[in-house]
Formats: sequence, structure tokens, C-alpha cells
Amino acid sequence: MTALLSLAQIRKAYPGVVANDDVELDIDPGEIHALLGENGAGKSTLVKIIYGLVTPDEGWMELYGKRYTPTSPKDARAEGVSMVFQHFSLFEALTVRENIALGLDEAVRPRTLAERIRTVSVEYGLPLDPDRLIGDLSVGERQRVEIVRCLLQDPRLLIMDEPTSVLTPQEVEVLFGTLRLLAKRGVAILYISHKLDEIRQLCDRATILRGGKVVATCVPSQETPRSMAEMMIGTELASPPARRAIPGRTLLRLDRLSRPSPDPFGTSLRDLDLSLHSGEVTGIAGVAGNGQDELLSVLSGEDRVEPGMLLLDEQPIGDLGPNRRRRLGLLTAPEERLGHAAAPDMSLTDNTMLTGRVRQRLSNSGFLKWQATANFARAVVAEFDVRTPGVDTPARALSGGNLQKFVIGREVLQKPRVLVVNQPTWGVDAAAAASIRQALRDLAENGASVLVISQDLDELMEISDQFAVIAGGRLSATRPAGRVSIEEIGRLMGGADAAAEMRDAQGASA
Repeated sequence: MTALLSLAQIRKAYPGVVANDDVELDIDPGEIHALLGENGAGKSTLVKIIYGLVTPDEGWMELYGKRYTPTSPKDARAEGVSMVFQHFSLFEALTVRENIALGLDEAVRPRTLAERIRTVSVEYGLPLDPDRLIGDLSVGERQRVEIVRCLLQDPRLLIMDEPTSVLTPQEVEVLFGTLRLLAKRGVAILYISHKLDEIRQLCDRATILRGGKVVATCVPSQETPRSMAEMMIGTELASPPARRAIPGRTLLRLDRLSRPSPDPFGTSLRDLDLSLHSGEVTGIAGVAGNGQDELLSVLSGEDRVEPGMLLLDEQPIGDLGPNRRRRLGLLTAPEERLGHAAAPDMSLTDNTMLTGRVRQRLSNSGFLKWQATANFARAVVAEFDVRTPGVDTPARALSGGNLQKFVIGREVLQKPRVLVVNQPTWGVDAAAAASIRQALRDLAENGASVLVISQDLDELMEISDQFAVIAGGRLSATRPAGRVSIEEIGRLMGGADAAAEMRDAQGASA
């Protein structure tokens, strides 16, 4: 079989780093091909080269045996190469049709485009109403918009970057069905994900990058997630020690916490009740857009509520701001690492000052203690194996996974009494994810309470002692982790009556 896409001796270097080093890769028509590697291994650079966003320094590409040299995404799309990015590029105030029209390279009459959207979306099992506002869609439906926009351009190669990070288990199955149908029709799919169980279930072959080089290829169905992770990191992956949590006293309590969302497309919080105990990890699952960001903003103090709705050691703190909460030991790490958790153009030292000044006492009578700040930043880098030239490096220069390790490490090393993290290992490779989860477990074992908000159900099942689901701004009752099935959780995440179903599940298991 003639390869659909062939890469030969691809090299791309940036100051101080070789992102891709003599990369060879073949993708066949109708093949679902995984691209695996640690954060910083060179995956992003390679797909940007394929999609015309980056020009290689050396090497060449061929598409169906002809030289392929895209200089822009428009060039790539003209040759039949499309990409669905990890971060959606949609305007919430516009309709599905209007958003898709903005992403097409040629103008199509509105009525014609609407009919094409209906036809293609139904054909591939991704039904969409072209007249609905993006702001009214679930995250899974928004991803359908991105995929259908690509399908309307009749791609021969579709690149998918972390496509299931925001989906329920049921939505993942729908997506996999669509991808298998595309492959059956001869479309090649280059699939990037850190979820190795999904790779085994879906992909025909995998190419593994480490340090910018191809270090292995494999058939995922013949491997285990552990063996693929060890190929990625080049060493044996340590198994997490067994942990038996013994919950202590209540540290943080939410008492009928409610708050209207300030965003017209956001989700209002409604009557949330939750108790967090010392020595315990609490997991909250949910599809993105169901109140997770609003909950973290309320817990961090960026948004205020009535004082008695939020209690730390039974003292009302709902009206306190972030710095006063940090002083009391309530720390948070938001989902958006670049722009919210870290200022992109500021150095790691500067970013350490932003959240560590109060709890680490990095100022004295208004004078900032920069040497102490740099030393603390170096401690975070060393403890969490953050790959960076130094603490003077701007946050935006780090790979996503390394910045995530820095953000989590910066909060963990401040020894919080309560730590709230949203998506702690989102877009992070297997080794880094294991390191972050272990750090959160260790923090709980030392007496802190940890609240993990995540869309990764495997992660929550691994790390949590108690578990709840957030849907439509409401929170289910908590129950011990492991006493509810993935299917039940998926239904709750998809909008079932969380409180009622969780109570029924508790009654059935009693």
C-alpha cells in the first residue's frame, strides 16, 4: 500500500532545543495512527509542520507520493489535510452555521451550507442543528462543530489533538464510531492523546517520540498502557503505593452554596453541599461547562458569595478575597494554566511571587524578596522535574506539561491546608501525570484536604477517596470512590439527575 503521508528526516530546531530530530513517519490510507510522547517530546511541532503552521529546517514530506510543502493551514486544507485542535476556536454568540462558515476557505450560501451541515453531521453520527447558538451547546456538541467543519472540506488526513479530554464516556464511544467510519472510507487519522487505554482501543499503529526522535513503533492492541508509557519515558514506570485514607476533621464546608454566573453563557451554581476532610482526596467529575470554572472561582475568592456559604474550620470565609484565603491555607490551581494560573510573559520567578507572596512571606513591609522567591521557584523546578533552562524563563516558553508541573508544584510546596485543583493532569504525559497525582496523594497523607475537579474518570477513580458529579451547576451527593460504575458516572455527567441517581446507587450498594 502506498502511504498517504510520508515524512523523511524531518528536523526542526529552536534556540536551545531540537524539537524534531530526523523524524521518519508513514501513515496509510484508512489507518488510525497514534502519535505518542512525553510533553516536550516534539509531537506539537511535528503536527504543526504537517498542518503548515511551521516550516521544517530539514527533511521533506510526501502526500500520495507527491512532494508536500504547505506554508499555511490553508495550503494544507487545499491538499486534504485538516486538524481538530485541543482548544476550540468557536464564537459563542454565533450559530453553528456561522462558525463553520468562518472556518471554510470558500464562501457557501447560508441555506446550502445549512443543508450540508445537516447531511454530513447525520451521515457521520454527529447530528447538529445549524441554527443553534454555540453558547447553548454542550462541550461534546461543540467538538462536533469542529469535526463537521473539517468533514465539509472532504479531508484525506484528519489530525485529532486530545479529542476526548472534554467528553463523557458515552460521547467518546460516539466519536470513536465516527473515526472508525472515516477510516473505513479511506481517511487517515493521526491521533494524539495521553489516554493510553483509548490508544489501545482505537489505533492501528503508534509512533513514539522521545526527545524529538522516533524511538519506537508498535501495535497498541498488543501493548499495555504501562508498556507504552515506559517506551515514552525510556525507563520503568513506578507503581503508586496503595493508600488507605482515614478522613479527619472537616476543614472546608460548602453550605447551600449558590451563585449566578456572571457570564451569559456560563453555568450558575445552585445549592452545592460538600464537606472536605483532612487526609482525604475528593474528586468531582463533570463535562466541561457544567460549573467547574465557576466553582473554582468561588473557592479561590475571585468571586464572592454570602459568608456562611463557605466555611473554613467552621469560620465563614465566603466574602474573603484570594490573598486572605491563601493566608488561611486555602489554595487553588485553575484549569487554564497559561493566562490564569501563570502570566505568559512573566518569568517563573515572577509567577512564583504572584501566588506565593502571602503564604511564603516573600515580601517584607512592602519590599519584595526576590532572592527568596527565586530560591522557592528553583525548589519547585527541582522537586517536580520541570524541564526549563532556569527560573528566569518566561512561562510561555515551557511546554504545556512542564508548565502544569510548575503550577501544581508551586501550590503544593506552599503546604496548603486545603488545595483545590481543576484538571491537574490535562494534556500531561503519563510520567508527569503519575508524578502530579502522587504529589496530591502525599499532600493528603500529610493532613491536607485535596479537591480534584477533573474530566478524566480514570484519574478520579485512581486518586479519590470520595467522589461526586457536577452537572448543570448542581452537585451530587458524595460517595466512596469505586462504588459507582463508569457507566453511571457517564450518565450523571451527561445531565441525569445527579443527586437522585447517586442516592439510588448508594441505596443499591448498601
